[in-house]
Amino acid sequence: MMRTLLLVFIAAFGLAACDVTSPPLGPDGKPLQQVYRISDRDTAKIQFRMLDSVNALRQASGAPALTLNAELNAAAATHSRDMSVQNRPWHFGSDGSSPLDRAARAGYAGRLLGENISETYETELETLAAWMEQPDTRNVVLDRNAVDLGFAWFQEPNGKIWWTMVTGNGVAADALILAAVEETAAQDDLTETDQ
Repeated sequence: MMRTLLLVFIAAFGLAACDVTSPPLGPDGKPLQQVYRISDRDTAKIQFRMLDSVNALRQASGAPALTLNAELNAAAATHSRDMSVQNRPWHFGSDGSSPLDRAARAGYAGRLLGENISETYETELETLAAWMEQPDTRNVVLDRNAVDLGFAWFQEPNGKIWWTMVTGNGVAADALILAAVEETAAQDDLTETDQ
């Protein structure tokens, strides 16, 4: 009898240690979304996870891989924080700045090609999946001219995350103009020797 009581006690104690609580349910009967909390030590991990995911999508579409760019990361971080201050997801800063202005202010020497933004409680990969569902934001992710990626966010205390992704081609606009001028001059030289 004592042995049976001991076994029942051990079994009850073991079952009590199991956490079988289910997540709280919303009015629709589905589990409520858990807040995705980001700590400062997660920055590099999240940026490289996004870079790897973007590059996998680009590879599947035949586009070249991107590299993370510190200046574009800074421009994206600035805009994410500013969207939170403005409490609206849009492409203009509270000072009227455009994505081009922010990239230049951050010191990016290349040409900015596109910007994706989001206001959500979702993870970076869920946000990327949402961007891939819309043609305009998918085009920013898969732009074949892009070589640089900037990706950052700002998380409010309530858990809301403001995501910003920017892409650039790494070639300064001045270099593109110079290359076009040199090409035109070379064509003019050819034309003159043909006459």
